[in-house]
Amino acid sequence: MAAAVLARKWVGAEVTVLNPVDRFVERVRMHQLASGQELRRVSVSGLASAAGIEFVLGSAAGIDLEHRTVQVAGTGGVLPYDVLVLAVGSSTELGRVAGAYGVSTLPQALALRDRLPRSRRVAVVGAGLTGIETATEIAESWPDVAVSILDTGEIGAAFAARGRAHLDAVFTRLGIEPRPNVRVARPVPDGLELTDRTVLPADTVVWTTGFRAPSLAGDAGLEVDERGRVLTDHYLRSVSHPEVIAVGDAAAGVCADGTELRMACATGVPAAQQAIRALADRVAGKPMRPLRFRYFNQCLSLGRRDGLIQFVDERDRPRSFVLTGRAARGYKEAIVRSALWFQHHPTLPTTF
Repeated sequence: MAAAVLARKWVGAEVTVLNPVDRFVERVRMHQLASGQELRRVSVSGLASAAGIEFVLGSAAGIDLEHRTVQVAGTGGVLPYDVLVLAVGSSTELGRVAGAYGVSTLPQALALRDRLPRSRRVAVVGAGLTGIETATEIAESWPDVAVSILDTGEIGAAFAARGRAHLDAVFTRLGIEPRPNVRVARPVPDGLELTDRTVLPADTVVWTTGFRAPSLAGDAGLEVDERGRVLTDHYLRSVSHPEVIAVGDAAAGVCADGTELRMACATGVPAAQQAIRALADRVAGKPMRPLRFRYFNQCLSLGRRDGLIQFVDERDRPRSFVLTGRAARGYKEAIVRSALWFQHHPTLPTTF
């Protein structure tokens, strides 16, 4: 989206997208892919071609901030830039538990998909939105598999009372065992040993907590936070190297009113649009508009037939109103489809 908006707003610029696969990865559907569902395939090169931008298949091995080049892994080639947009996302730290699986990247989701047919007990560590969606999707798709979900705090604490009650009912219906207020000490041959010395039986562990951005930005010398995200100003420019723009989970974005952007599709889509529009305004000699955003809701799919929409205030705090059941499932599906739809219509404004 950032590249396509750049190409249209900055007429005459040569815009290139570097990506390791020619597949647009719908991050918000990786739990579906992992559970065994087939997803629609969308070509990145096709999106690039339609937007009039160049697509390069490959990974970034490093960034030379002084000479403004990106090294392409395994080729010895470099891509020069005047402006660099980092949209490298985030992933979970699977190294904390040996043998754990994840759903934050395409390779992780495919590995879990291959593992689930040989699983009898699955433990999902982390009860954020990703963990809840993953646990419910697996439990619905694999009803003979025993699924547990663990968290260091109360599960569903971020939801209003009605939302928590619905989540509890869904866990009961799908046979999911919630394990709140526990910590994992270490993996053991037959499961996870918790800090209270008890062992939770599991032959497959799915880790859905501890998201970090890749080390690419920090290794290059950009100022980053404790999770590897680029520290940015109110236009999503790097505070140390303003020719670098960070969007999505790669950015530690803060709006002019002090609102911090959490890692989410809901923030990544509009922030990318606004960052590039600000850049285009600067190039055109117009006043730049600082990043603005207000939260509206948190959307969860709870399998393919259920969902939970928690409406929130502008600072992401839960309101009393929630939407549940099939209506919530349809609402969430519409949101997910719109994220892909905006890739085909990148200059149409999102609503906040």
